[in-house]
Amino acid sequence: MNNIIVFGASGQLGQCLKAVVEANEITSIFFPAETEANILDKAALKALFETYKPTWCINCAAYTAVDKAEDDIATARNINKTGVENISELCAEYDSALIHVSTDFVFKGDKPMPLTENDKAEPISVYGLTKLEGEQAVINTLKKYYIVRTSWLYSEYGNNFVKTMLKLGAERDELKIVADQVGTPTYGMDLAACILTIISSNVTAYGIYHYSNEGVASWYDFAKAIFDISSTKVKALPIKTSEYPTRATRPAYSVMDKTKIKQAFGFEIPYWRDSLITCITKL
Repeated sequence: MNNIIVFGASGQLGQCLKAVVEANEITSIFFPAETEANILDKAALKALFETYKPTWCINCAAYTAVDKAEDDIATARNINKTGVENISELCAEYDSALIHVSTDFVFKGDKPMPLTENDKAEPISVYGLTKLEGEQAVINTLKKYYIVRTSWLYSEYGNNFVKTMLKLGAERDELKIVADQVGTPTYGMDLAACILTIISSNVTAYGIYHYSNEGVASWYDFAKAIFDISSTKVKALPIKTSEYPTRATRPAYSVMDKTKIKQAFGFEIPYWRDSLITCITKL
């Protein structure tokens, strides 16, 4: 029995996983509600492990309010570190492998070349720091784990940059978009398919991996593509980060090198604009 439990099932990536699972008629994967699978309630988690005895766990649960985290450090750390410790300890106890989703925000973002898994993690925000602490909790507790760092996640589900731009673009004549932060958008459905492929591959090359769509974009490039693909008539104006101050500092450059995950699992990763077209046609 190869049962899989997904934590954070109601979030954006959790919903993408549900959709991919249903489309491919995958069985023995369970998406418990947060009331049943609160990652801060270890007793409740243990009951789930006892019921399903999972071979795999996928942790999509996270505190992702990047700016809010600067003033709500305790909550961010509880979810991004302590909750991950709880899951990791139970995975160790029940001999379950864990796929834990992390972020490009663990990097400082001052190196203008694609980031590898061996590059030093130096977070410059509370969100990035607590996510790195979660990674360390997994590494310190488990042998069987995949930490998958991703970036700029969007999909048909939840709140994300694509939906925000489409909403604002319909309401306004022009929008100012930051053009000096560079990374890569990631379509949630592509990431969900990647995670399920890791599980089905039977490859045991445990460790940290980077996954985003292929290519490079600024937030301005991303917004322009959203407006062009959706035929939204709004003028996009490129601005500097300094013209749009936020509570948390973002990495200026967080393009991730995907060589390791492509070689380990034979992935062909879609170009970001092609996946964006796929998503927008579904909205």
